[in-house]
Amino acid sequence: MLSRHSKLTIMKIISMFSVVRGYNIPIIALAQYLSAIFIFSPDKRALNVILDFNLFIIVIASSLTIASGYIINNFYDGKKDLINRPNKSKIDRLVSQRTKLQVYFTVNFAVALLAMLVSFKAVLFFSVYIFLIWFYSHKLKKYPIIGNLTASLLAILPFFAILLYYKNLYPEIFAHATFLLLLLLIREIIKDLENIKGDIANDYKTIPVQYGENFAKKIITLLTILTIIPVYILVEICDVGFMDIYFYISLIILIFFLILLWKANNKLQYLLLHNILKLLIVTGVFSIVLINPNVLIHGKSLLKI
Repeated sequence: MLSRHSKLTIMKIISMFSVVRGYNIPIIALAQYLSAIFIFSPDKRALNVILDFNLFIIVIASSLTIASGYIINNFYDGKKDLINRPNKSKIDRLVSQRTKLQVYFTVNFAVALLAMLVSFKAVLFFSVYIFLIWFYSHKLKKYPIIGNLTASLLAILPFFAILLYYKNLYPEIFAHATFLLLLLLIREIIKDLENIKGDIANDYKTIPVQYGENFAKKIITLLTILTIIPVYILVEICDVGFMDIYFYISLIILIFFLILLWKANNKLQYLLLHNILKLLIVTGVFSIVLINPNVLIHGKSLLKI
């Protein structure tokens, strides 16, 4: 039988796992590695990429930075989450605000030390990244458009860390980034629709709060239509191997997504739309392998991207 102290410790660990959204971080780390192998360094052997110590440090530093970002975001969003996510909020509140801040600063210090092992540029990059996450959580997220755009850009910054490391500026890299950015931006506005009650109560000036749900839906529709541009570039101009299957399916899903969007009028329906986008993004991570499946067999890309 576990003692009361042991049970409390386990509950606090679960609470902190919930705060840092530990279920998301491994997916982001995997996405960084897959991007490094199939997109950023297609001419290198996959094993060499995986065993690259500097890349490993960058991925770990990115994961820790994202975790600290979730902590500071949770710190500032405590009151709002009580309304929008009452069940999750109860779990998150098992860890005190003081403890969250202590972990936040400790993790950021660890990121700085890790970045030093790579280069001064890495230290500078992660320092700016940490600052931007704090500034977004503290100020920017309360404002329409700029808050959504900043959140989306922050979500793809870990991939720019890989880009800066390899310094390979292939056109399709920016097409991939644009498609992902649009999906993330759409998801951010959907989250605003989903959390509109908490945002109103805490004076968050999001797009639905400031301009209404109908206007937010029009913005989402426009952004969804714009996804056609990077998809066209990737499928028709660039060579993405069998990943074009993912992009074709994504466009079909996004058509049904828009139909559901204009019918949605409550939190549960917006949550469904949010999960559809999350599924698209996660599926996109695993679909990177389709760019050149031969890497899984031969350990090296046979395509010239």
